[in-house]
Amino acid sequence: MTEAAIPLWQIGTTSEAGSAARQATDFELTQAASGGDMAAFEELYSRHSRRVYSLCLRMTANTAEAEDLAQEVFIQLYRKAGSFRGESAFTTWLHRLTVNQVLMHFRRRGVKVEQVTEDGESPQQVVQGTENPASMPVVDRIALDKAVSQLPPGYRAVFVLHDVEGHEHEEVARLLGCSVGTSKSQLHKARMKLRQLLRQQNEPQ
Repeated sequence: MTEAAIPLWQIGTTSEAGSAARQATDFELTQAASGGDMAAFEELYSRHSRRVYSLCLRMTANTAEAEDLAQEVFIQLYRKAGSFRGESAFTTWLHRLTVNQVLMHFRRRGVKVEQVTEDGESPQQVVQGTENPASMPVVDRIALDKAVSQLPPGYRAVFVLHDVEGHEHEEVARLLGCSVGTSKSQLHKARMKLRQLLRQQNEPQ
């Protein structure tokens, strides 16, 4: 394999450069990476790759797609590192970059968020525990993760952004390019579908 074919973050760095990178802040690393410092970029990847992959996996429910998208996120990060000004937390900036990459992937596949009236439908808490999935018992979380993976992509995107990532509907609407009413309606329908899927999982075989 030629060096050009190796993912950017797998190119080796000297131990001295790597040691310096590990002591730098995320902002310092992005500034160094924008100037071509591979040790800085490798450190950013080491710190944040798992979080990026996890978000991609939750939104796509497909390991192969999540792996490809996570790599694409870091390629975009390498290209755009200089545009991070440190005005917000780096994790917030990277989160938005990741979500945008997944949404572009959905658009290429023709996945659309269902459009409804501005008022939408009133969301109801129909799946117990989904307001804070991290606090659920592990068995319930496994069942929920399985059910979420079976949601239509548009429903899953809204559910992950609102109930898992904690975004308000206004932010979800901005990220997805839809109205607040559509975000509320999609979340309501996602929760209804999840209740149905979880009930099916609990039925005796």
